[in-house]
Formats: sequence, C-alpha cells, structure tokens
Amino acid sequence: MAPAYKAIPNILTSLRLAAGIVMFLLLAGATSGFPFVSAWLSPDDQFAMYRTGFWIFVIAASTDWIDGYLARRWNATTRWGAILDPIADKILVTGAVLGVLTSGSVQQIIIPCGLILFREFAVSALRETMAGRINLPVTLAAKWKTTLQMVALGCQLFARNWDGWGLPFDYLPAFQLFSDALIWLAAIVTLWTGWQYFSAAQKQMRDL
Repeated sequence: MAPAYKAIPNILTSLRLAAGIVMFLLLAGATSGFPFVSAWLSPDDQFAMYRTGFWIFVIAASTDWIDGYLARRWNATTRWGAILDPIADKILVTGAVLGVLTSGSVQQIIIPCGLILFREFAVSALRETMAGRINLPVTLAAKWKTTLQMVALGCQLFARNWDGWGLPFDYLPAFQLFSDALIWLAAIVTLWTGWQYFSAAQKQMRDL
C-alpha cells in the first residue's frame, strides 16, 4: 500500500480543477454575471469578489508546478494524475479566459483568447478520439505553453482590476500593453504546440 503522502499531488491537481470553477464564478459574479444577486452587490463587493478570484487563480496556477514536482520527487506518478492534470489546467485556463472576457473592454485580445480556447478544445478532442490508438504524451513545450498562458492571463486579470488595487493610472497603459503582448505570444505558442500534437498524431496514424 502506497504511503498516504503520495496522494498529495493528485489532491493538489483536484483542488486546482475545483479552483478553476470557483474562480470563474467569482469573476463572472463580479461583473454582474449572477441574475438578481448581482443587483445587490456594491462596487466594493464586486472588487472584493474579483480580487478573491484573482488570488485563487494565482494560487491554483502555482500548484501546476508543485504537484508535478512532488509526483516526480516521491515517485508518485499515477495514471489518474496524468489524466487529471491536463484537464485541471484546461479548466483553469478556460475559466480565466472567460473571466477576462466578461470584464469588458477587451477587443484587442478577443482573437488570441479565442485561439487559445479553440486549440485547447481541439487537442482535447484529438486525445479523446485517438485514445488507445496513438500515444500523445504532454511535451515540454506544452508545459511551458501552459505556464505562459497562466502568466499572461494573470496579468490580464490584474490589469482589469487596476483601480481595485489602488494603483496610479499613469502606469496602466504600459502594463496593459505588456499584458496584451503576453496574451498574443501565449496564443502563438499555443497554436504551435497544437500543431505539434496534430503532426505527431498524423505521423503515428501513418505508421499504424
């Protein structure tokens, strides 16, 4: 029987999945996403919900590295963990993208956000369709892609609540430009890694 501590990586992954859903609900609620309830929220309540959603995202995103590190260090990698980890990442990224889009004034990043979502759903569909026929392990580039996505989305969420942090508006345009550049870069890397997966799948199918 495996020691109890070896279950910690999978527990962290499961918590990250749940955190992605809670984070999205908070971000959506902060931007009047809850019918009837939102009408009773004051601006301070909305800022508090948004900040809470942001910090949940930051903490959950940090576990993406921690759970993998612990699983390798403790030799606690499992089939369930390998399945759950990319799902948790996709839930967290998708929730953050939708949270950013609900905040408004995001015309300049609608395209990269959409491309990120399209790629994630396409690769998930590829894995599901080809399950048992081909092997598509998570690549190092894909892991860095996820990190870049989370950093870019974290910056976007931070910028969307700039006045809630009490920061001077003089710095907001420069930070917003930096955040927008990051999300475009994340979209490009995301598409590139998606092409790698489809290319690998096509090659394996030819070799069958």
